[in-house]
Amino acid sequence: MKTPLRLLALTLIAASAHANAPQPAAKPDLAKGQAISSQVCAACHTADGSRGSPANPILAGQHPEYLAKQLADFKSGKRKNAIMAGFAGTLSEDDMRNVAAFYGSKTAKPGFAKNKDSVALGQQIYRGGIAAKGVPACAGCHSPNGAGLPVQYPRVGGQHADYTEAQLNAFRAGSRVNVQMSAIAAKMNDAEIKAVSDYIAGLR
Repeated sequence: MKTPLRLLALTLIAASAHANAPQPAAKPDLAKGQAISSQVCAACHTADGSRGSPANPILAGQHPEYLAKQLADFKSGKRKNAIMAGFAGTLSEDDMRNVAAFYGSKTAKPGFAKNKDSVALGQQIYRGGIAAKGVPACAGCHSPNGAGLPVQYPRVGGQHADYTEAQLNAFRAGSRVNVQMSAIAAKMNDAEIKAVSDYIAGLR
C-alpha cells in the first residue's frame, strides 16, 4: 500500500508545482492594440504612430518591450508626465502589451537631418562620442543605424529631432530619470545635444 500512496503523493506534488509555475504571457492582440491606438493615442501620436507633431515621439517601429515599460512607468509615476500618466492610468497590463505590439509592428517613415551646418558634429558624437568629455558613442547602445536593442535600448533612428533634444535636456536636468543617460547628457552642452538630435533624425 505504501508504494501507491507514495506515487499519489508525488503526483499531487507535481501537479501543484505545475499549477504554481509562471504561465507564459498571452500573445499580444494587435487588433485590440489598434483599437486602443485609435481611441486613446491617435490624437497625439497618429493612428499608426508615425510622423505626428515633432513634440511627441514617433512610436512606429519602436521595440514593444520598451513601449510597454514606458507606459507602465507613466502609470506608476516612475516617469513623470501629467498627460501620459492620465492616459496610461486607464490601461491594463494587457492593454499596454497590445498597443505596444501594435505600434512595434508598424514601419516608421524615414526622417532627415535639417541643419547641414551641424551634421558633422552630430555624426561625430553619435558614432564616436566626445572623448575629451568622456561621452560615449551613442551607436554603442543604440546601434549604428539607430535601431537600438530590444528590451535594453530603444530605437532612436528617425526620431523627431525636437523630441530627442527635449529628452536629452530632461535627462541632463534630472526631470527624466535614467542614471546612464543622465550621466551622459550632463556632459553635453546645448549645441552638442542639438547637433546629435538632428543627426539622429536622419538615421535609417
